[in-house]
Amino acid sequence: MKLDTVAGKKVLVTGAAMGLGKLFAERAVREGAAAVVLWDVNEVGLKDTAGELTALGGNVHQYVVDVASEAAIIEAAAVVRNEVGDIDILVNNAGIVRGNSYFWETTNRADIDKTMAINSLAPMYITLEFLPAMVAGKGQARVLNIASSAGLVSNPRMSVYAASKWAALGWSDSVRIELEQAGHGHVKVTTVCPTYIDTGMFDGAKGFLFTPILEQDEVVDTSWREMKAGNPLVILPWTSRLNKAISGLLPIKLRDLFLNTVGVYHSMDEFTGRNK
Repeated sequence: MKLDTVAGKKVLVTGAAMGLGKLFAERAVREGAAAVVLWDVNEVGLKDTAGELTALGGNVHQYVVDVASEAAIIEAAAVVRNEVGDIDILVNNAGIVRGNSYFWETTNRADIDKTMAINSLAPMYITLEFLPAMVAGKGQARVLNIASSAGLVSNPRMSVYAASKWAALGWSDSVRIELEQAGHGHVKVTTVCPTYIDTGMFDGAKGFLFTPILEQDEVVDTSWREMKAGNPLVILPWTSRLNKAISGLLPIKLRDLFLNTVGVYHSMDEFTGRNK
């Protein structure tokens, strides 16, 4: 079942203050969504984005939410249901990345907890707040989960991030299958696995063979289109699909040799991340 437009739908985007989240929210406003709900921990950025989207004619609702906290998610979701109503389109976009060190060099164990909380647990807790109403309803509904190609192929110097995205991918696709098995075809789950994107989060990371740093608009346009079509999995670019296929076919030593040769295993060597 395709969804031609989100016009008239209520859309919630996490990590909406900047980057992909802001662009997803803009897509929803431009398509005439009935309401666009913005969640982010960045209060200043959130206010600026809400102002820009309101100026475009959007019915925008902004909430400062730390999605690393289950309690904050539950509280904010209750407010959204009371003030906006049930959500039709949920975009689980919020994420963080830590990298450029070997796992045994980790000095701040709180980084592990925060990475898993935001990248793995938050999409689960947030979806659990809004999915039951989607299932109970009759209209077309969508859950768009932004995972990563790091959830497809192991990569050194980002082991915790990779773990968080493997978890997100496994959970997201399992929920998709559950909905299909239970006969809830009006609710579709789409999981997106891109390589590095030029949002600033991956500053210093290097592209590798035939795999440049992706442009934000390209990722958002493709993800938005595939989400509306109800397609289950988006892998960007095509080389990520190739690397995943090769990783599944080759013996481990040959897989490592291949991925090391094309540059995957050295793509995080000079990672710095976004300047705070």
